[in-house]
Amino acid sequence: MTENSEDAGVITVLLQRLEKKRLPRALDLKEKVDRGETLNDNDIAFLEQVFHDASKLGPLLDRHHEYQKLVSQVVQLYKEITGKALENEKGT
Repeated sequence: MTENSEDAGVITVLLQRLEKKRLPRALDLKEKVDRGETLNDNDIAFLEQVFHDASKLGPLLDRHHEYQKLVSQVVQLYKEITGKALENEKGT
């Protein structure tokens, strides 16, 4: 298998995971913190897992610049979630 075909398989799995699991959960968390709620232990564990997984994607993303805009948008969403969650935590 070539690097390109391996990358294609990994990217396909990552996009499916994003679409079916991570993005819906992130949007739910966004709604939650926008309502002024704080994150619970499961929410925090989810975010920690996302950040851990994302930290391993650098080389793949370096080879596939076509996904930079999508990655930037997802990173921005997680930044908004964590920023708002911190504000909510300080307010309680």
